Amino acid sequence: METAIKLRAVTKRFGNFTALDRINLDVAAGSVVCIIGPSGSGKSTLIRCITLLEHYDGGSIEVAGVLVKEGRQLRLVREEVGMVFQSFNLFPHMTVLQNVMLAPVKVRKCSRAEAETKAFDLLNRVGIKEQAHKYPNQLSGGQQQRVAIARALAMEPKVLLFDEPTSALDPEMVGEVLDVMRDLAKTGVTMLVVTHEMGFARQVADRVIFMDGGTIVEDGSPQQIFDKPRETRTKLFLKAVLEH
Repeated sequence: METAIKLRAVTKRFGNFTALDRINLDVAAGSVVCIIGPSGSGKSTLIRCITLLEHYDGGSIEVAGVLVKEGRQLRLVREEVGMVFQSFNLFPHMTVLQNVMLAPVKVRKCSRAEAETKAFDLLNRVGIKEQAHKYPNQLSGGQQQRVAIARALAMEPKVLLFDEPTSALDPEMVGEVLDVMRDLAKTGVTMLVVTHEMGFARQVADRVIFMDGGTIVEDGSPQQIFDKPRETRTKLFLKAVLEH
C-alpha cells in the first residue's frame, strides 16, 4: 500500500531530555492509526513534528512522498495535512462559517461562493450547520471541536492529525466529537490520532501504537494490543488505564 507518512530515525530533544528517540514509523494511506501512552511519552511531540510545529533534531519525515523541511516543501506538506488540536484554535473574531472558509480562500484560492458552499456542507457533515453564523465563544467545547474538524477538512487534506482532540472537553461532550471521528474513519482519509480514549482506539483503529519514553514500545492491531499485549510496559499501562 501507498505510504502516507514515513518517519525514519526521528529524534527530538528538549535540552537534555530526549522526547523522541530514533522513531521509525510508516502509516499506510487510508489507514487509521491511534497512538496511546502515558503523559510525556512523546505522542504529541511526534504529531507536531510531522508538520514542523516542533522542529526535529535528527532523522527524516515524509508526507505523501514530500520531505518535511522548511521552505516550499513545508508549504506543500501543510496544504495536504489537516490538524486538530486539544485546544480548538479557532479565530474568536470570526464566525464559525468564516473560520471554515478561511483556508480554502487564502491558500487554495477558492472563490468565496465556492468556499461558502463547501463550508456549509462540512458543517452539516459534523452536525452543526445551524451554528454557522455564531462566534466560537457562543458554542460548547464539543461544538467548537467539531468546527475545528470541519476547518481541517475544508482543505481536502490527504492526512488528518489529531492531538488528543477530546482531552479539553467535558465528559458529556466527548462522545459527539468521537462520533464525528468515527464517521471520518470510514471515508478513507488517513488518520493519525493521539488519544487517551481506549474504546475509540479499540473500535476504530486499524493499528494501535503504544509509546513510552520517546520510543515505540509496541505496535499491532487493536485486538493484539488490548487483548494480548506482548510488552510488560504495555500491560502495566493498560491495566492502570482500563481499571481506572
